[in-house]
Amino acid sequence: MAEITDSFLETYAESDALDLAGLVKRGEVTPAELVEAAITMIERLNPALNAVIHRLYDTAHTSAEAVDRNAPFAGVPFLLKELASSWTGAPNTNSCFFLKDIVADFDTEVVRRMKAAGLVLVGKSNAPENGWSITTEPKLYWTTKNPWKEGITPGGSSGGAAAAIASRMVPIAEASDGAGSIRVPASCCGIVGLKPSRGRVSLAPFGDYWYGSAYFLCCSRTVRDTSAYLDAVAGVLPGDPYTPPIPSGSWLDLSSHTPKKLRVGFSVTPPNGTPINPEVKATVLATVAVLERLGHDVEEHDMPLDAEAVWKTYTNMTCVQTAATFGYHETVIGRPVTPDDIEPVTWAIIERGRSTSGIRHISDIEQLRQVGRDIVGDLVAYDLFVTPTLTQLPRPLGYYDMSEPDIDRYNAKWTDAVFAFPFNISGQPAISLPLGWSGGGVPIGVQLIGRYGDEAMVLAISTQMEQEMPWKHRRPSP
Repeated sequence: MAEITDSFLETYAESDALDLAGLVKRGEVTPAELVEAAITMIERLNPALNAVIHRLYDTAHTSAEAVDRNAPFAGVPFLLKELASSWTGAPNTNSCFFLKDIVADFDTEVVRRMKAAGLVLVGKSNAPENGWSITTEPKLYWTTKNPWKEGITPGGSSGGAAAAIASRMVPIAEASDGAGSIRVPASCCGIVGLKPSRGRVSLAPFGDYWYGSAYFLCCSRTVRDTSAYLDAVAGVLPGDPYTPPIPSGSWLDLSSHTPKKLRVGFSVTPPNGTPINPEVKATVLATVAVLERLGHDVEEHDMPLDAEAVWKTYTNMTCVQTAATFGYHETVIGRPVTPDDIEPVTWAIIERGRSTSGIRHISDIEQLRQVGRDIVGDLVAYDLFVTPTLTQLPRPLGYYDMSEPDIDRYNAKWTDAVFAFPFNISGQPAISLPLGWSGGGVPIGVQLIGRYGDEAMVLAISTQMEQEMPWKHRRPSP
């Protein structure tokens, strides 16, 4: 094995995942050497950031020896999020004391596809307990820090993944999104985060979650890595409940095509009436100006959505399925969950779910289906819709506090993500791109939303914005 020199580490840090896989395919480096580079970077950077909470180096060494060097991500070091996805032999705790001793004994379908793509698991990334936060501060594993600035959140629930990618521990990592949890940390950490279309990635062996409002994909530093990852893991299985349209070619290839002239709508008016940070607003307007300069037709359009009422219905729906999930966990652990096993807000969610009648739950689902239809109908005139990812700059650590026992008071603090959760309900693809930076050097994400099933257009216009408003040269200080 070649010596892991500072020069090699710099190459590793500045390369995206496809660049690294290219080095392996050409025989310039081995998967084992990439694993050693990732381990070195994690050991250097993670003590200050707490992004990686399970180091799986032995697994990585074993996997590196068996990598198919023709795979799209041959030998690329990778992190799995500590939430939901199961990789045989890896901890699977959902960042929850109740599940702290659980180790996965099977691969979920998406993990099987990750392995086939040549990704090498080096660890698991931090996440808030049960994923219900847009920060990453679980009591079990403690706080993940933002690599760009002391004292602010890296976002959540995929905050560990985002901090690890931004700091260059790994070039790509799994992320998931139930109300903004791919896009929010991408915005906070200055990276790329795509929530795909409903049903794009199979949840097998599970049938569904949150009625198609929970999504799994990745965060990365480049649009092309996200496109290639989508190629690697997308696809429904026979009997899956949602079947989005399939494009004519690979998303990686389609992402490099210059988009046709698009009709673009945009909004900088939060649909719940809350304020927007001036720097965030300016970033969205600058993005829109670039789109207009590129020849796209642009117009302002504010969403006629009663976001506060819809948020309450959405969170009530999620409580029921969370309660049911913990009911299943109880059969695995062999005893009932108690308030001592979980954080107060999680207990409040379970209690809300258990106390909700079946009639109320079905009514909530029907309301959300209608809201999803209304959102799509409202935006049907546009090929692309542009909003802030977050209406504010990243909040201070501690702002989103899962020790809050009042679930309504806790959920009311999610107003910064008011442009995120509607597209979990509507099923449309939505990506956060790091297209702005505050005066204090903090990343600002802009969200681009496409038509259902049209990730190809979203990725193509994202590639165009990556060229026009580049971010690759930006890197947090170690």
